[in-house]
Amino acid sequence: MLKLFVLIFKIVVSLIVLIGLAILLSYRSDIDPEVLVEKYSSESSYFVHVEGMDLHVKVKGEGEPIFLIHGSFSSLHAWQDWEEELSQYFMTISMDLPGHGLTGPDPQKRYNVNDYASLLFVLADNLGLEEFHIAGNSMGGGVALKMASDKPERVLSLNLIDSSGAPRKISDNTEPTAKRKNTTPSIIRLAQTPLFSKILLKCTPEFLFSRNLKQVYYDQRKIKPQQVTRYYELMRREGNRQATIDRLTSRKPLEIDFEKIKMPVLITWGREDTWIPLANGNILAEAIPGSKLKVFDQAGHVPMEEIPTETVAEYLSFLGIQSNIDYFSAPKYYSHVGRKSNLFPFVNSDISSLLPDL
Repeated sequence: MLKLFVLIFKIVVSLIVLIGLAILLSYRSDIDPEVLVEKYSSESSYFVHVEGMDLHVKVKGEGEPIFLIHGSFSSLHAWQDWEEELSQYFMTISMDLPGHGLTGPDPQKRYNVNDYASLLFVLADNLGLEEFHIAGNSMGGGVALKMASDKPERVLSLNLIDSSGAPRKISDNTEPTAKRKNTTPSIIRLAQTPLFSKILLKCTPEFLFSRNLKQVYYDQRKIKPQQVTRYYELMRREGNRQATIDRLTSRKPLEIDFEKIKMPVLITWGREDTWIPLANGNILAEAIPGSKLKVFDQAGHVPMEEIPTETVAEYLSFLGIQSNIDYFSAPKYYSHVGRKSNLFPFVNSDISSLLPDL
């Protein structure tokens, strides 16, 4: 009996030592913001002082403005392929939400969807933009929904991409809550656990980000090593890890008045999304009469990154863009049918004068 006790004791001690070594080896320090700005900003980047923060904003093109809002753990870089196409016809405005990317933490810890929606209206005011289109992915879709619900008169159209914010559907066919499959991503569940959240603040192994990307992509062969590195390094931007823990452990209910959402709405979804299943897209389509639901086969949670060509073409079509196949002729382009005029006014073409230099 004593030998068995000693054996068990040795095994427990060995496990504790191994876990301690693993934690020690996975320790990663914060990265200086200046280093990351040098690496991940571009000639289209600006830092706009909004609500006590220097918000990293990227502006490209001219024409009607489109706000592009990224999801949780992401950054404005998620839209870079879309920006190349959209900026030929529109002004694209993407941003790193507080606690993400190069923006870094908010001193007042305003990280919920309601806070983000209010912040982006202030950004729009600072840029002199009265009306704009919005496209949002995942959490960014929830932000877009909140903006459209709060001030629908300012939102020209919505594109909800694998979006959060679907209302809870209660019907006879709905499974009891206790029996439903928990689709909350593992990284979020870990971050919401007190012990692991403290560990993640300093011990953030790169393989977690590779694993997350494999979860949000259907075709994992499309994941590029530099993507993993970018996600990993931007999370280690000074203050971002603490901001992420604060955001995930202090969530507030998202209240959307779907009756106010009467602008044109396109809902796009990856059929293989395991983070926010397609069932949520169907519920959103039912909640927003007149909306269009487009499902992309063989795509996951971030179709605008995984299959950018197909998804941006669908969005451009929704916005009324028609390009001639004859490349020697000028392309035909029309503003969305909901607009008062048929041709782009190309307003705010001097918006760069409102933005500070990088």
